[in-house]
Amino acid sequence: MNLVSWLLDKYRSSESFVKAFRYSVTSGVSVIVGQVVLFALFGLSRRFTAITSNVIATAVSAVPAYYMNRAWAWGKTGRSHFWKEIFPFWGLAFLGLGISIYAVAMADTYARSHGYTHMSTALLVNLASIAAFGVLWVGKFFIFNRFLFATDPAGAGMDVDLPEAV
Repeated sequence: MNLVSWLLDKYRSSESFVKAFRYSVTSGVSVIVGQVVLFALFGLSRRFTAITSNVIATAVSAVPAYYMNRAWAWGKTGRSHFWKEIFPFWGLAFLGLGISIYAVAMADTYARSHGYTHMSTALLVNLASIAAFGVLWVGKFFIFNRFLFATDPAGAGMDVDLPEAV
């Protein structure tokens, strides 16, 4: 066995790899939920603007993302800590939302100014949303791992009982 294989085997069996894998799966689920909601609201129903649809899709997809990351990827149980988990998680979600609003607005404006069909515009809007959240994806893993879902050694703070995920 060479050094690279040995290192990969060590990493794959580590807790960090398991967290990274589960975070990736959770992100995949979140992307699918968000993109389906975005496309359904903007692309199919045409009831909302691209930006409004993007805001709704982000809010909807953030809920399962929080629970899956906290419970499954990082194995946290019990009460959620408001200032160390909930508030920063939603802060990152809104940071991603801000970036994606800009990207979605640019994509929508570009597509409309170039005479794209509505369906082509909707697909471009979805791609812009994915790209915007992709920019933050790696950074969020490190923030989640180091700060949000790290073990709280003091066990003190403002804990909040949230309903169990179904």
